[in-house]
Amino acid sequence: MKLTGTLLDLLFPPKCPFCRRVLDAPGMCPECEKTLPWTDEAHSLRELRGGLLCAAPLWYEGPVREAVRRFKFHGGVCAAGPLGELIAQAAAERLSGEFDTVAWVPVSAKRLRKRGYDQSRLLAERACRLWDVEPEALLRKIRDNPAQSSLERAGDRWKNTQGVYEAAGSPAGKRILLIDDVCSTGSTLVSAAEALLSAGAAGVVCASAAFPRPEEEKRGEKGKE
Repeated sequence: MKLTGTLLDLLFPPKCPFCRRVLDAPGMCPECEKTLPWTDEAHSLRELRGGLLCAAPLWYEGPVREAVRRFKFHGGVCAAGPLGELIAQAAAERLSGEFDTVAWVPVSAKRLRKRGYDQSRLLAERACRLWDVEPEALLRKIRDNPAQSSLERAGDRWKNTQGVYEAAGSPAGKRILLIDDVCSTGSTLVSAAEALLSAGAAGVVCASAAFPRPEEEKRGEKGKE
């Protein structure tokens, strides 16, 4: 097994998911750790529709956006480790004490067959590894709706997620941390959380890898250029 692992490392050496630099071990490179667009304390926790809270460590822009898109659409599963660990850190810092189990927002069966993996499940598994627990499959996607990224208007994104998820397993009485890759309008997370709450969950909070930067923040960044 050790020889096999060594050969695999030679053929497919670990790379930083953000800048693609070859690394000695899986993770992110020190340079990206310094320069990534991190959310600050004032923006790392967002209140979604219905008062649902979501934490995220990064802004969805530049190398973060590129890494997430490689992860979701181009088989870049090496990003699951670093992103999952960052999600766990954000959840621990901003949502500590608010959850006692972890779940994820699942893809549809059709998309799972096409992609070969569920990116949010990989993130949840990696986040849970730091806590020495396993995530629970508490949701299923019952309709293969169009990808949220194909829709621009918030209203269209909200309609697109209605009736898409139903509870699975045993969410009743549990306080759940719900993990997804990116929280844009929050429509997907809210819809999934509603399914869990309708099934008796005691509470739901959320965490994702990144938020899109608010318009006022974007204007502020442009002013610094």
